[in-house]
Amino acid sequence: MSAQRPNVEDMEAWQAEPLPLWDDDEDFWSPTSAPAASPAPRTAPVGPHKAAVPAPRPSLPEWLHSVGVFDLETTGIDVEHDRVVTAHVGVLGPDGSVVRSCSWLADPGIEIPAGATAVHGITTERARAAGRRAADVVAEVIAELRSLFAAGIPVVAYNAPYDFSLLKHEALRHGLEPIADPSPVIDPLVLDKAYDRYRKGKRTLEVVAAHYAVVLDGAHDASADAIAAGRVAQALACRFALPDSPHELHAQQIGWARTQAESLTEYFVRIGRLDPSGVVDGRWPIR
Repeated sequence: MSAQRPNVEDMEAWQAEPLPLWDDDEDFWSPTSAPAASPAPRTAPVGPHKAAVPAPRPSLPEWLHSVGVFDLETTGIDVEHDRVVTAHVGVLGPDGSVVRSCSWLADPGIEIPAGATAVHGITTERARAAGRRAADVVAEVIAELRSLFAAGIPVVAYNAPYDFSLLKHEALRHGLEPIADPSPVIDPLVLDKAYDRYRKGKRTLEVVAAHYAVVLDGAHDASADAIAAGRVAQALACRFALPDSPHELHAQQIGWARTQAESLTEYFVRIGRLDPSGVVDGRWPIR
């Protein structure tokens, strides 16, 4: 549930939204309020009377030649209480082509609110008629993700704490063993804010995909979102110099997410959106 369709107001109209891990407020990411320095693209040395010449862009790291992708569409935005409606787990090749694709439609066992249906298009009636038992779907999604992690394949999830945390609570609800520590995970939302922290504008998947020239047709379809997020991760890797391994990148994202949440907490307190004692949860990639 990583992009927004048609917009954020649709979700807010049907359920009060908890404080997000990230904010799309343009002013927050201005140079005067940005967090501490983080990696930036490299440029070649500049000689006398010569304009700066960008260094060659990094090639796609070998460990991103096979990348897993994961996305959920759900009944809402509460990771503890909302349910899976659709899910996608797949694998992309080095050119972003789909190598493996697994999609599910679940009967969540509860009514799907109209606001959620407006976002992803799945009605309660359709889920009940065509969806499979939620416990079976959750078990199969977990099994697919475990197989990717066991093979050392990094899994891309846009705003990873949402999807992995909701999946964890679904597993516990159905008596299944959750993925307690998913790794290695790549979160293009965290990476984009770390490597291009001064860029103004929203950071929804739709906006970020467009920025990196990744086509996203059918936002808020689990497969479309998952595939687009994977291609954004590959685009980021071709624009910025990522660490040498997915495990190193995973460890760095833990710190970046924490720093970004701390800065967002300060900003929310300053504008009165958050009580001075409040804290934006910066745990990553699962809460």
